[in-house]
Amino acid sequence: MASLNDLEQYLGEPELKHINELIRSWDLLADLSFADLLLCIPKSDALVSPYYVAAHVRPTTSRSIYRTEMEGTVFQANERPFLDQARETFQSVDGGLLSQTNVDRIRTLSIPVTCNDKVIAVLSRDFSPDDQRVAGELEMTYFSLFRRLGVMISQGTYPFKEIKAGSEFTPRVSDGVIELDSQGRVRFASPNSVSVLSRLQVQQIEGKKLGIEELQCESIPLIFSSREPHDDEISIQGQTVSLKGIPLLDASELTGALILIRDISELRRRDRLIRSKDSTIAEIHHRVKNNLQTISSLLNLQSRRLVAEEAREAINDSVRRIRSIAVVHEILSHNPEANVRFDEVIKPLVRLVSEGLTSPDISVEFKVEGESVNFPAAETTALAVILNELLQNAIQHGFDEKLPGEKAELVIRFDADAEFFEVVVIDNGKGLPTQFNEKRYGLGLTIVRNLIETDLGGDMELSHNSPSGTVARIRIPQPKEELN
Repeated sequence: MASLNDLEQYLGEPELKHINELIRSWDLLADLSFADLLLCIPKSDALVSPYYVAAHVRPTTSRSIYRTEMEGTVFQANERPFLDQARETFQSVDGGLLSQTNVDRIRTLSIPVTCNDKVIAVLSRDFSPDDQRVAGELEMTYFSLFRRLGVMISQGTYPFKEIKAGSEFTPRVSDGVIELDSQGRVRFASPNSVSVLSRLQVQQIEGKKLGIEELQCESIPLIFSSREPHDDEISIQGQTVSLKGIPLLDASELTGALILIRDISELRRRDRLIRSKDSTIAEIHHRVKNNLQTISSLLNLQSRRLVAEEAREAINDSVRRIRSIAVVHEILSHNPEANVRFDEVIKPLVRLVSEGLTSPDISVEFKVEGESVNFPAAETTALAVILNELLQNAIQHGFDEKLPGEKAELVIRFDADAEFFEVVVIDNGKGLPTQFNEKRYGLGLTIVRNLIETDLGGDMELSHNSPSGTVARIRIPQPKEELN
């Protein structure tokens, strides 16, 4: 569909809303009509006007006559006179014209789209008469339903205002169609709908009044009492179906209803399996997190019994690394997706680092800048350990003593392009020592470099920050499949 900005020059807000509601039933109308549908917006209020094609939909029930998308096309004045005629008369107009497509002829049906007693657009049904075969009962019924909806479009009673769907699995024409008369009795049922109902142990439905008695469904009677569409999802004997009901009106008279029905039993079964799998995965992450916390507690107990300061510090470093891994598992236990947004890890990591500040004279302000991206859980774990090490190094070595006259700051900055994701850690501490060689400088940086190069396929650069401090820049390839 064309963007709202494209249509705002021709339509006001109520008209735009009406057009959007019509587009939501686009596929239904195309499939019932066995033809391409074009939504044509007049570019002026003149009786003869050019038209802007705001939307184009192809049918799934027959072949499309257009090789290219017609959306954005402009029909010049008098190029399609049937559009002007339908707009002027408020009536549908049958017509024919020469084609510029891959067929020799196009036949059209132009239906005025009425909103607030004004024709705001024309719906053009375009098909090739050369493709038409002898229509059976199904084709005639479908097209009859389309014509009745077309009358409602021209009268301004269709589309209906958007309602909350009773199921996320919306049925389509190909799933099953049932036509009800004004009394709610079945006048026609497509073969697919008969098959769906038979799985619910509902047989011989012709002439039956569908509803609570036959389907244990309250939505169908509500269609007739409220004269509004209703969606529903019903389960009978282990089978689940999705229903979409649309009242058929002629002026103020209710003439029947259109029911779309879809068997979603297998979809619901898979949905339950997925939810069960997600719950299992979440429970696993929760247990891993708890086990890591237990290990951390045991190491802390061991650390308190040690006399050697070097050994105690080594254990404390290990505890911090284990806790950074536990942070990722904690997030995954609440949202067991394959990918994790890395900025969700930052806050608990910063909290861990802040808790590790041992000197009362040092207070560090943390800042996070830029937008993060989604990473697979394994890569997120590696990044969490890396960031934890860099933050700890900045605290331990950059701010190991009080800085006179300057507030201690640590900035975590994200930057991303199409190919690479960059994490930059900037501090305003003492800076790198003279003759610094990161390859021979500490276990922490060794772990960081190994994780970046081996697990993430990236690289790291350490440099001096101006006027003081250190910049650690990590650059890794973007995840191949990012989930938005």
